[in-house]
Amino acid sequence: MTTPQAGILVKSETPMRSPSQSRKLILATLTAALLGGCSAPDRFASLGMQPALTSIDNPTAQPGYKPVHMPMPEPVPAAYNPNSLWRSGSRAFFKDQRAHQIGDILTVKVRIADKAEIDNETKRSRRSEEDANVTDILGLSKLPIFKKVPVPGKVIGTDSTATTEGKGSVNRSEDLRTNVAAVVTQVLPNGNLVIEGRQEIRVNYELRELIVGGIVRPEDIESDNTLESTKIAQARIAYGGRGQITDVQQPRYGQQVLDIILPW
Repeated sequence: MTTPQAGILVKSETPMRSPSQSRKLILATLTAALLGGCSAPDRFASLGMQPALTSIDNPTAQPGYKPVHMPMPEPVPAAYNPNSLWRSGSRAFFKDQRAHQIGDILTVKVRIADKAEIDNETKRSRRSEEDANVTDILGLSKLPIFKKVPVPGKVIGTDSTATTEGKGSVNRSEDLRTNVAAVVTQVLPNGNLVIEGRQEIRVNYELRELIVGGIVRPEDIESDNTLESTKIAQARIAYGGRGQITDVQQPRYGQQVLDIILPW
């Protein structure tokens, strides 16, 4: 912006913002502040109190719950054998106590012991050089007019160099061993069971929660009604917590907003 001053145009160092730009800036600042403090009333309400446990509800009644649909084989009609004590499709002679219908409970043994170490290093180097030496261009040097004119020896010359170097390493170790009871929430047409379990443990002012879900085969459930977590298809296992310790380990809401909107 330039302003007249004693007949001389003087350039201003700080550009003037229009009223619309100023309103947009103020609106963006207020929006960021509201997003950062939207949970402030809840935090003040639970000040000095232990984190509340989640109420026991029906998993299928949760807002984000969706029934599982998987490819199913064609139904096979049941066969009955007259005068026989053995029932077709039965897994045992006596009544099976393992979970097999909606509402049944089974114990999931979570056993996660993963360790991965990966170290990659890549180097690539390339150099190319092209020269086109011409001592006589179409015989022009033989003409009388060009005898005193020096002919260029190098007409075209290119030189390029490319070097790429990359390094990457991964060192990860996880060990989780615990048990959690899960409830059968759905029975698929082929007999597989959809299970979901949730466990919450509160110690002082820190709440630890474990969530397990997925699809299991009735045949993989052991005789004591337990199941290894490695036999769960589409497994969803989450282990975390909330409380004062977890809150301190998280960056502030304002910092999270800045990490999202700032391009550098």
